[in-house]
Amino acid sequence: MLNSLSGRFLILTTVFVMLAEVLIFVPSVARFRADYLTDRLERAQIASLALLADDMLDPDLERELLANAGVYNVALQRNATRELMLSSEVPGPVAESFDLREAGPVVLMHDAIARLLSPEPEVIRVLGYPSRQAGQLIEITMEAGPLRSAMLDYGLRILMLSAVISVITALLLFLAVRRLLVRPIKGVVGHMIRFAEAPEDARRIIKPSASVKELREAEEALQSLQTQLAASLRQKERLAQLGGAVARVSHDLRNILTSAQLFTDRIEMSEDPSVKRMAPKLVGSITRAVSLCENTLAFGRAEEPAPVLTQFNLAELVNEVLEAERLAIDEHDVSLSEDIPATLKMRGDPEQVYRIIGNLVRNARQAITGTGQPGEINVAAWAGDTEWVIEVTDTGPGLPPKAREHLFQPFQGGVRKGGAGLGLAIVAELVRNHGGQLRLARSDETGTCFEIRLPMGEMG
Repeated sequence: MLNSLSGRFLILTTVFVMLAEVLIFVPSVARFRADYLTDRLERAQIASLALLADDMLDPDLERELLANAGVYNVALQRNATRELMLSSEVPGPVAESFDLREAGPVVLMHDAIARLLSPEPEVIRVLGYPSRQAGQLIEITMEAGPLRSAMLDYGLRILMLSAVISVITALLLFLAVRRLLVRPIKGVVGHMIRFAEAPEDARRIIKPSASVKELREAEEALQSLQTQLAASLRQKERLAQLGGAVARVSHDLRNILTSAQLFTDRIEMSEDPSVKRMAPKLVGSITRAVSLCENTLAFGRAEEPAPVLTQFNLAELVNEVLEAERLAIDEHDVSLSEDIPATLKMRGDPEQVYRIIGNLVRNARQAITGTGQPGEINVAAWAGDTEWVIEVTDTGPGLPPKAREHLFQPFQGGVRKGGAGLGLAIVAELVRNHGGQLRLARSDETGTCFEIRLPMGEMG
């Protein structure tokens, strides 16, 4: 019971209702005592009317009148004269006097608590106003024992009634909480358990249906979390499948390229000037392809190899990238240019830097040719005080908003229809491997500019 929400709610409700009833108990008992004493004053006043009708009363009648009123003596003040109307033998001295004429709530509650805590039999005197303005003052002497007994009896009834009310109230609230809160919460927990059994199953994603605002917000938050988790798991599954496929393709492609590399070695021995001029570029491209197959599976192994740092001429490497892209331009009106000092040398992994710039230039070329409009692509670079800066700028249509949101995430940042969105993700990882930063410097209707910053540091 204590470990359940509804059980704790039941117990707390019972305790709080009982506490509220206890706070009501003291004023109720005080009011009961005041009413009890007022009733005795009224009875004593009625008994004294017999003496007003006849100056002499039979002693037996007088004792009967006092017994019926529950008092020992009755004194009445009328017309500024105070008279002892009825009297009998008092069993002891008067212990306390209580004046009901000026008693406020605090005094009444204090006197009531004091009476409940005083079990000794006592004689008390009570003063008050006569009813129906039959005088200025009425005073009685009475025993306190019956008053205390009546107060205890009344208090016990109040406590019993309070207990019954608290239990019924708590039970009703318990049933209401189970129906309105506990059952929907259990439903949410059940959805979580079913989703955990097969998180890739989109049919198990919760559909918010709660009418309570807070529960509906919780269901909507859970729905968003489950949707994102299911999408992430599907993506990881695709990545795992891609890794296996890339591994198999890489193995077979490496064997094919190794054979092609043997043929290019013979082509290099040709005496044809055109062949001699193109052969080194062909050899370089095949060598890079073989190295790529051997050293990394891109996102199949989910990581790129650490860069092998060497000194190289950046302008010559960029020229190789642009020459390879010019072959792919075909008849499209796209011009390629570079603005790099011929003597600029940097330290890094030339194969990975080639892939970085090649991916960015290829993306820019595909974006421009996709519009059918002419365009320009420029690669600029310079050396700063602590880092090398490379900028790849184009005059294409710019990146759409969706692509900018997931720009460097695989399978989510694709711009071209049919593209996998891997190019920029690979570039970002290669730049990070060099300790650098890749950022989108600008992208609007006038074109796009990517900025690469590679620190010199120990590599300088």
